[in-house]
Amino acid sequence: MKKIRSLFLSISATAFGVSVLGAQIPPKNLEACDVVWTSLGLDSQDSMPLGNGDIGLNVWTEPNGDIVFYISKSDAWSDCGDLVKVGRVRVTLSPNPFVGTTAFRQHLSLADGEICISGGQGADETTLRIWVDANHPVIRAEATAAKPVSVKVTLDPWRSELVRDPNGKVKVSADIVLPPAGNRLTWYHRNEKPFGENAKLLNATFGALMEGPGLVNGEGRTLCSTAPATTHQLAVYPLTATTPAAADWIAAVEKQAASLASVNLEKSRAEHREWWHQFWNRSWVFIQGDDAAAKVTQGYTLQRFITACAGRGAHAIKFNGSIFTADNPAEKIDRDKATGQYIFGAVTADYRAWGGKYWFQNTRAIYWPLLAAGDFDLMRPFFNQYFAQLAVTGAQVKEFYGHDGAYIAEGGPFWGRIRDFKPETPDAFTNRYYTPILELSAMMLDYYAYTGDDVFARETLLPLGKAGLMFFAQHFPRDAAGKLFIDRANAIEMYWGVTNPLTDIAGLHYVIGRLLELPNTVLDAPTRAEWTQLQSILPEIPNGVKDGKPVLLPYAGEQTAKSHNSENPELYAVHPFRIYGVGKPGLEIALNTYAIRKFNYVYCWHQDVIDAPLLGLTVEAKKNVTTHFTKFDTRLRFPAFWSRGHDYMPDQDNGGNGELGLQKMLIQCDGRKILLLPAWPSEWNADFRLHAPLNTVITGRVEAGKIIKLDVTPPERRVDVVMANEK
Repeated sequence: MKKIRSLFLSISATAFGVSVLGAQIPPKNLEACDVVWTSLGLDSQDSMPLGNGDIGLNVWTEPNGDIVFYISKSDAWSDCGDLVKVGRVRVTLSPNPFVGTTAFRQHLSLADGEICISGGQGADETTLRIWVDANHPVIRAEATAAKPVSVKVTLDPWRSELVRDPNGKVKVSADIVLPPAGNRLTWYHRNEKPFGENAKLLNATFGALMEGPGLVNGEGRTLCSTAPATTHQLAVYPLTATTPAAADWIAAVEKQAASLASVNLEKSRAEHREWWHQFWNRSWVFIQGDDAAAKVTQGYTLQRFITACAGRGAHAIKFNGSIFTADNPAEKIDRDKATGQYIFGAVTADYRAWGGKYWFQNTRAIYWPLLAAGDFDLMRPFFNQYFAQLAVTGAQVKEFYGHDGAYIAEGGPFWGRIRDFKPETPDAFTNRYYTPILELSAMMLDYYAYTGDDVFARETLLPLGKAGLMFFAQHFPRDAAGKLFIDRANAIEMYWGVTNPLTDIAGLHYVIGRLLELPNTVLDAPTRAEWTQLQSILPEIPNGVKDGKPVLLPYAGEQTAKSHNSENPELYAVHPFRIYGVGKPGLEIALNTYAIRKFNYVYCWHQDVIDAPLLGLTVEAKKNVTTHFTKFDTRLRFPAFWSRGHDYMPDQDNGGNGELGLQKMLIQCDGRKILLLPAWPSEWNADFRLHAPLNTVITGRVEAGKIIKLDVTPPERRVDVVMANEK
C-alpha cells in the first residue's frame, strides 16, 4: 500500500497563474484540444458535434461544398418511443467557396462553443460560423464573405413517409412541412397514434421554424437569398411541446421565434461565449509527457464538451449515441435463422441500438465524472428524471406487492415503470435487479457532499433514499438470526436469482452509513432511528477464500450460479459503493478480488478503468484510460465519437468511464480527506483543476510524480489534503 502523508504546500494561487475567484484557464492548453479538419467530408459520419445542452447538431460538409447539419433535441421522442432527429438542413453558397481550394478549414472551437468553416484566401475568403446559443433555444448560422455570395437553405427530406410495424400500427408518422410563408420555413412531427406504453407520448410535437433576413421561400423546402451579399444570417428555432392540436404548436413556435428575433445578436453571442468560458474555467486536466498524454487530454476534454452539449435538456443523456447519432450504412439489422449470421443494412440517424429506453447501468457512467468536474448543473436532469419515477414505481410496488417503498428498474422509458415479479416469473437479465436506487442514492449523497445544497438534500435525496430503503426493508424477509435476507435477487445482470447479492448488500451498507452522517438539520430523529435499526440487521458483505486468499464474492453461499453477462459484481464494493480502496481498511481483499476477476475488459461500461485507480494500480490505470480515450469508431471522423462497445456509437459509457478513471488517478475523496495522486504515473506531468466535497476546488501542477504547485479553495481545506507517495 502506498504510504500516506499530509501535504502542506505554501504556494499561492498566483504562482500557478490562476486566481482563487474566476480562475482563467490557460488558453493554449484548451485550444490544443480543438478539432480542425482541412478537407471536405462525405456524409454525416464525417460530422462534428455542437449543442447548447438541449439542442444538438451534427455538422458536416459534403464533396460538393454543401454544409449540412442534423438537428437533435433531448426531448424529440417519436411515436414508437425513440429519441430521433428534428430534421436535416443543408446550406449551399454560390459561388461555392469550399470546393477547389487548398485553404478549406473546419474548426471546432471549444472555448467559444462554435464551428467555423472557411474557404478561400484574402479577397476570396468566405466563412460560415455555426453555433447553438447556450442561453436560448436557437441555432445560428452566419456567412461572411469578402465578395458577395448567394445562399440557399434547404430542409432535406426527412421522415417523409409514414412507417408502420408488421402489424400495421403506425410506428413513426410522417413529418409535416408547412406551406411557404415569407422568409420562413416551418416543419414538425406530431405523435398522433403512438401505441402501447408510448401512448404517454400522444400529441407530443417537435419541429422547428427557420428564417433569415433577406431570405425568401423558394421552390419546395428552400429559403433563398434575394440577392448576393457579403453577409447572410440564418436562425433555426427548434421546439418540443405537447399540445391539443398542431395549430397550438405552430402558434408556440412562431411566438418563440418572434421573441428570440428581438434579442440583440451581438449581446447573445457574447453571453454564449461567456457561458462556455465559465464552463471551461470550472475544471480541466491537461497532461504532458509521452504520446498517449495528448490523446488522453483531448479525449477527456472532448467528452466533457459532448456531455455539456447534451446535458441541460429535459431528460438524461442517452448512453447509446446521446443526441449525436449519424447515418450508418452497415448496422446489424437482423440475423439469418438458418446460418445464425448477422444481416447488415443501412439505417438512418434516427436509429440507435437499444432503442429509446434508458438503462441505468449505462446511463450512470455519464454522470459520475461530473462531480469532480464541477458540472453540477448537468447532473440535475438525470436526478430529476429518476426522482420523477418514484411516484410511478411506488404506486406499482404497492399494487404488485402490497407494501411501501419504490425502486428503479434497470431498463425502461424515461417516465418509469417496473414489472410484477410473481413467483413463477423466471429469473432473467434485469428481472429482480434492484440495485439502481441504491447507486442513485450514493450519487446524490456525493452531490450533496460537494455542493452542500440543503434544499436538494431534503426535497430530493431524502425522499429517494427513504423510498429505496423502505422497499428493501419491506420486500425481503429476515433470516433465522433476524438479519435482512435478500433472496432470489440479481447480482446486476451477471448472476440471477441469488441470495444476498454483494451489489445490494454493499449498497445498503454504504448508503445507510452515508445517510446517517447527514446533519440533524437535514435528517430527522425518527428517520435516523429507523435507518440505524435497519443498519443493525444488514448481513455482512459476501466474502470467502480463493487460492488461499480472502476475496469478495458476488453473492452469499455456494458459488454455483451460472454467469450470464461480462460483469464483476463483487467489485461494486470498490465502485460505486466505495467501501474498499486506497487509504481504506481491507484494501488487500479488494486487490485480491480484482486480481482474479472473471472479466478483464477495458471499454464501454466495464469498470476496470475506474477500479484500477481506486485500488492504487498506477500502471494499469494509465493503460486503461489510454485505451478508453483512443477507442473511437473508425467509421466516424470525430475523434471522441467512441466505438459502440456494447452500446451504439458514439458510445457515452466509454467516454464517461474514461473521464472518471482519469479523475481518480489524480484525486480521491473520502469524507473530509482529499487524497492526491493515488495512481498517477511519474512520466505524466499535468495541470489540473478538479472539485472535491465541501465546495472545494483543487488546482495544481504535477511533475515527475510530485505536486509542485497547489491552490486549495477555500484555504482552510488545505489541512484535509493528503498525498500518496510512491511505493
